[in-house]
Amino acid sequence: SSGINAEWPLRPGFWNNLSPNGGGLPSGDLLAAIEAEFGSFDQFKAKMSAATIGVQGSGWGWLGVNPESKRLEIATCANQDPLLATTGLTPLLGIDVWEHAYYLQYKNVRPEYVNSIWNIVHWDDVAARYATALS
Repeated sequence: SSGINAEWPLRPGFWNNLSPNGGGLPSGDLLAAIEAEFGSFDQFKAKMSAATIGVQGSGWGWLGVNPESKRLEIATCANQDPLLATTGLTPLLGIDVWEHAYYLQYKNVRPEYVNSIWNIVHWDDVAARYATALS
């Protein structure tokens, strides 16, 4: 599975979205789409962080693309509910907020974990998923 369908393998997709050399800003078509949809990268990051931090209990924060409108959307899913089946969005970037994803380092301070994860987002992987979703 490429991770672009309803069978998105949650943990492998999550790890592919991250890199020790990640962080910074996306580029190209993905950055242009983020700026068009959310106003700026910083506004996108703030909105996605807030949505992800706000997940009640365990779950995921997502950046997805609507396959019909081709527009980016932020969504959350509880537990391991798949994004496509739950919302109709194709997953591009997932942030795991199951407590085991961050508890050892961040204890119960989910906002610190979510804010730190932006430093390791592998934007090339997210951009490749975006290009595939649009094709």
